[in-house]
Formats: sequence, C-alpha cells, structure tokens
Amino acid sequence: MPDVDPLPTRVVLRPVATPLPLGMLGLVVASGTYAAVQLGWVPTSQSHTAGLAALFFAVPLQLLAAAIGFATRDSVAATGLGLQAGLWAVTGLTTVTSPPGTTNQVLGVVLVTVAASLLVPALSAGSKPVAALVFLTTALHSAALAVYELSSSTGWQTTTGVIGLVLAGLALYTALALELEGAYQRRSLPIGRRSSAVDRGEPGVRRQL
Repeated sequence: MPDVDPLPTRVVLRPVATPLPLGMLGLVVASGTYAAVQLGWVPTSQSHTAGLAALFFAVPLQLLAAAIGFATRDSVAATGLGLQAGLWAVTGLTTVTSPPGTTNQVLGVVLVTVAASLLVPALSAGSKPVAALVFLTTALHSAALAVYELSSSTGWQTTTGVIGLVLAGLALYTALALELEGAYQRRSLPIGRRSSAVDRGEPGVRRQL
C-alpha cells in the first residue's frame, strides 16, 4: 500500500493588538493626577480623588494590558505594566484611606522596592527603548515619591510632581506612537525600535509590542 502524505497542518494566528497604549494611558491619568496634587495645582484636601483615579482607572487598564502581554508572550510589557498596576493600587488605596496631606513611611519602603523591581523590565526591553524609558522614569518617580513619603519634605513633593508630569508626557507620546503605528501599519512617530513585522510585512507574524 503506497504511503500517503499526511495533510499539511496550518496554524492560523489571530492578530493581537499591542496592549502597551492602554497601559500607558492608564499611567498618564494616574501620574498626571497625582502630579497636579503634588505641585499644588489642586487643593490637597481633594487628593482622595487622585487615589480613586488610580484605583478605578489606572489599575484596571494596566492589569488588563499586563494580562494581554502575558498571553502574547511579551514578558517585558506584561511585567512592567503589572508592576505599575500594583504600584498604583497600593498608592491609590493609601491615599484614599489616609488623611489628606499626610505621608506614610511603610508606603515609602514599598515604593523603594517597586522602583528596584521596575529596573528588571526596563533593563530587559532591548528592542523597546521607549517602553524601557517609560519603565525607568516610573522607577525614578517611585523612588522620588518614596523619599517624600519617608522624609515628608515639601521639596521632594515638588520634585515628585515634576517627574510625574514628565512621566505622563512620555507615556502619552508612547501610547500615541504605538496607536498610530497599529492604525496605519507604519511608523508615524519615532520610538527607537530596531525592527518590526510592520516594516517587514511578514504574514502571520505578530509585530513586537
């Protein structure tokens, strides 16, 4: 009986959008809102609203983005966004449950450990330099906020607010650049990535997050 060649096996990949813009926009809201409080643009008595924004806006978006990142095997994006979700969950809950304008030394210790942890995805994101820069800036912001929580220094409060504004702007740029790339299948804004399936046009290959 002649050998019969088996039917070829085809694997169909469902296109998956990058979760980074969603996570970055959550970061924009949380970081920008906290910066407004820290720089005195809004009354400190209303800081609880900043905590609610972090808890119910930034955290869900970043958790969802992290879950998609793990599902698509992008450990750098998933780890970085997951750490940020935890960061804003703890910070937001502490803000909501504490009297306005007070500091928390235990939160300061937590922020130090988060800043150190964020170096892992930041230093591992070789092909995603803009995302790495966001994670590094988030680590710097977390460290500055930690110093403020540990020292209650108004100078460090202002410094944290300034870094928060820079972080929000950087995250907004990253989200816009990646969203435009996904919408038009070409790079509209520079993000420093060395290679992408968008450029190569390879069928069935998901582009880098």
